[in-house]
Amino acid sequence: MSLINIGKQITIYVGWSLLAIGIVGNGINIFIFSSVQNYRQTPCTFYFLISSIDNLLILFVNLLSRILILGYEIDLTKTSLFWCKFRSYTINVFPLSSFSYSCLSSIDQYLLTSRNVQIRRLSQIKYSYRIVFFLTLFWFIHAIPQILFFDNSSQQTCSNTNPSYSIYNTIYILTFSSTFPILIMIIFGYFTYCNIQLIRTLNEHQIDYQLLRMTLFQIILILITVGPYGINHLYELIQSFVNKNKSENESLISTIFSLLYYVNFSGNCYMFLICSRRFRRQVKHRLFFFRYKQNQINPTQ
Repeated sequence: MSLINIGKQITIYVGWSLLAIGIVGNGINIFIFSSVQNYRQTPCTFYFLISSIDNLLILFVNLLSRILILGYEIDLTKTSLFWCKFRSYTINVFPLSSFSYSCLSSIDQYLLTSRNVQIRRLSQIKYSYRIVFFLTLFWFIHAIPQILFFDNSSQQTCSNTNPSYSIYNTIYILTFSSTFPILIMIIFGYFTYCNIQLIRTLNEHQIDYQLLRMTLFQIILILITVGPYGINHLYELIQSFVNKNKSENESLISTIFSLLYYVNFSGNCYMFLICSRRFRRQVKHRLFFFRYKQNQINPTQ
């Protein structure tokens, strides 16, 4: 079996697995974060909720179409101008939005752990609503050139028709889709760690240790999944300048890193289950009707 066929089989089996796992995981996140009262009132979990909704859209539109194109050679972007433009648009909007929400959750934990009262007050749910609205609106506007410049009329393939925008497209993939989110989360994760070292006890500042762990594990997941994808894309960019055609080995590696990239949008729930006891309890209680025994004092009659 050739490496190209191996890549197709990996795309099919791993891709469908990630799609199923991601639908279940993000569905659990959406249900828990929207139904538990304490979670609904916290900026950090609000970012988790919006990110999970966005991740579902990424899986349904971007990953599913990738499986059909690379695994089964069913490419609707070649025959449908609408799908060509729509897929190009969503590939730009949804991942950038998801990374932004992850960065916001990391920044929020830095705000909460600050010793400065004025900085801590910036972590409020009313501010989170506004930030998410305007940030999402920005990414939707930012991706409009994808609709204007992508076309499938030439060479029967969906591609960018504007050379200048191609240059910008490459830059934004290397920055906004990999480098910047990782740097922002590492920086604010480090600042949060420094803040914690300066605090005698987390309870004094009413800091939720469970949310700290969930945010930390989310950062680790993005480092593991998005980091290699960005490095591989940089390598492919360098290779394109020397006019070297991609070999079968490089195509297989690119397929693996691209699927690893989608693990980030499928795996948050399972990271939360690993690191947060309270999240596990809520999942057991609300999904599996698991009741915890509580000590009760009956009033005298």
